[in-house]
Amino acid sequence: MTARKKLIGELIAECIAVFIIILFGDSVAAMYSLYDPSPYKTAYWGVCIVWGLGVTIAIYATGAVSGTHANPAVTVALAVYRGFSWAKVAPYCVAQILGGFLGAVVVYTLFSPVIDHFAVSHGLDRIHDGAAAGVFFTHPGDFVTPMHAFLVEIILTAMLLFGIFAITYEHNTMAPQANSGALIIGLLVATIGASAGYLDAWAINPARDFGPRLFCYLAGWGPQALPSPGNYWWVPILGPICGGVIGAGLYRALIQPFMPKPAAAASSIETSV
Repeated sequence: MTARKKLIGELIAECIAVFIIILFGDSVAAMYSLYDPSPYKTAYWGVCIVWGLGVTIAIYATGAVSGTHANPAVTVALAVYRGFSWAKVAPYCVAQILGGFLGAVVVYTLFSPVIDHFAVSHGLDRIHDGAAAGVFFTHPGDFVTPMHAFLVEIILTAMLLFGIFAITYEHNTMAPQANSGALIIGLLVATIGASAGYLDAWAINPARDFGPRLFCYLAGWGPQALPSPGNYWWVPILGPICGGVIGAGLYRALIQPFMPKPAAAASSIETSV
């Protein structure tokens, strides 16, 4: 396989991975937000589990091709700490955002009649009130300012990347074995959402937010999507990227150096000495 064909396959896989995540995640957000009574209002953990399982399914579907970064924050952290090619960072991020955009298109196709009914029944419109915008992209929760949400995104994405680096480190003997790492990463995403999701809808992924946000801008939400109230659009982009580099760096600095050396590596060192 040529390098060009390999890269094309990786970009398709990254696009599909984020598409899968948004298809399930934004759909469960629609179920949570648009129905009264909502099947999830008193069962928020179910929303978190669906988002997490969306990540798990995406990894199982595409991991063998691209490694399923499915998140620009992951891509940048892997480039900084694990030798991922910087030349691939921008193409991966574009593919991920495109996947988020296309996922939002399909979710809108599924729920557009319900979105319209929700807006009418609540006396809302898209361009002035952002009716149902929370189905597609994130915003600060009650009592949370954009700058506080920026801090939240840094912390939550640091937790995510700390966990991902631990789960995928080849010499971590306590990491999930075989192919179960995808399930644990999904549960990590669900746990982050369950513990802090109400603060700002836990984007922790620029593509997860910006792809659907861009679709909504074009689909009638206009300034409610971009730049959004309080000029919020940049928070779920820059916050996760900063947090990802910090979290992965903390794992590399605080845990990885103290991992037991593999037996083969240890014997090789002893022989060379």
